[in-house]
Amino acid sequence: MKDIMPNNGQFAMPTLPYEALGKVISKETLSFHHGKHLKAYVDNLNKMLPGSGLENLPLSEVICKAEGGLFNNAGQVLNHAMYFEQFANNPKPMGGKMKALIERDFGSVEDFKKEFEAKGATLFGSGWVWLSADKDGKLVITQQKNAENPVTMGLTPLLTFDVWEHAYYLDYQNRRADYLAALWQIVDWQVVEGRL
Repeated sequence: MKDIMPNNGQFAMPTLPYEALGKVISKETLSFHHGKHLKAYVDNLNKMLPGSGLENLPLSEVICKAEGGLFNNAGQVLNHAMYFEQFANNPKPMGGKMKALIERDFGSVEDFKKEFEAKGATLFGSGWVWLSADKDGKLVITQQKNAENPVTMGLTPLLTFDVWEHAYYLDYQNRRADYLAALWQIVDWQVVEGRL
């Protein structure tokens, strides 16, 4: 995972390389999700950093050392940056290395997707579903509530789907399962594999 570094103790707002993601995520959803929700997390994080002693640390270290509101905002900045970065309108398909790891640890790509979607659909409340690698390289799927992130568990996050309602409600209303199933169409597997 490529870490996010501060510039003079401040984190920058991640930019989007797209305005919409076909029929999967609308321009309106991205406007609210990226332009309002993520911007608020970045702004809040930058307001809370001065005097914390964490000002010049990489974002993953801030997450591992912070508590309370500082942890929540730092976690949401990293989670959202990874989420938005992994999508594309013309995504690269899953490569052989990633496919081999998924088949080794989940049996098949289809079984992996089914388990991943189920974990996302059954997470009560708001949060994230993650594919990560443990210290031995084994792939695991985890559910994380609110701003939690696999980094705090010593895992390397590879892929995440946001299951906070603001991520999908304008496009899918209460159909979280439909949203999760649709996201596979825009996952850029080259980005995901690059996080190994």
